[in-house]
Amino acid sequence: MPDSAGRVVVAGASGLIGGALVRSLRADGVPVTRLVRREATAPDEVTWDPQRTPLDPGVLAGARAVVGLNGASIGRFPWTRRYKHELVWSRLAPTQTLAAAVRSLGADAPAFVSSSAVGYYPSVHGLRLTEESRRGDGFLADLCGEWEAAARRAGPDARVAFLRTAPVVHAEGVLKPLLVLTRLGVSGPIGRGTQVWPWISLDDEVRAIRHVIDGDLDGPVNLTGPQRATANDLGFALAMRMNRPFLVRAPEFALKLVLGKDATESLLTVDSDVVPERLEASGFTFTHPTVKDAVAAAVPAG
Repeated sequence: MPDSAGRVVVAGASGLIGGALVRSLRADGVPVTRLVRREATAPDEVTWDPQRTPLDPGVLAGARAVVGLNGASIGRFPWTRRYKHELVWSRLAPTQTLAAAVRSLGADAPAFVSSSAVGYYPSVHGLRLTEESRRGDGFLADLCGEWEAAARRAGPDARVAFLRTAPVVHAEGVLKPLLVLTRLGVSGPIGRGTQVWPWISLDDEVRAIRHVIDGDLDGPVNLTGPQRATANDLGFALAMRMNRPFLVRAPEFALKLVLGKDATESLLTVDSDVVPERLEASGFTFTHPTVKDAVAAAVPAG
């Protein structure tokens, strides 16, 4: 495979974020190599099987960055024991495989931009969480800790960045289950509804990833919207956008009964005011600075 200046290798290119990232890079003329788990059918594709075999480091040689975005959806419920195993290993195995390939290139290694999540942080009401804040407890925080530890194995010669990404405000992201309820007219506060939910628009997510690559950022970087929003703020903005009511409360005990304790406490009743301190300090500006802006960009007006 010929080397291309500025080339970016993307693992997880078939997902919501990965697909949007590839389209954005290509629109600006950036060469992209996609790692796929099926037989390669295009010149820019390379087949890999991170669960079973190492990745040929030559695939990464000469690239500017490799971006790891693999992982089963945390928005699929319920989180059974079997599905939690999939959540873990669909992240750890690809990350370990990419890190090993990056490490083997030594001083010629590309930057390794590895996905993580805001689930790294604790759920603490009223606490402003930056990249310097401690890791939380529980399933998702432990998973994020292991995920980032796997990426660190890329070695001392590579620049490694962790994308601590918030739920993406998109019809195929955090809005997917909310859209169904809102269309039916049965949306409303989730739990208390006043818990702070980190969020980001898909456009800003992609722009932030490219900013991390181009700005030579390393270590943890919070990919979250700049203005805090509660669960009620997001739900109400969606209901207003779709011209539907926002009245029916979903009590926490019912959520735990239907979805399970881990999923409920990690995603729906979590109270985490995560701020994009390093992004903003490095000069990044948001296209969608409020959750209302993000909802308007993602959902046609009803």
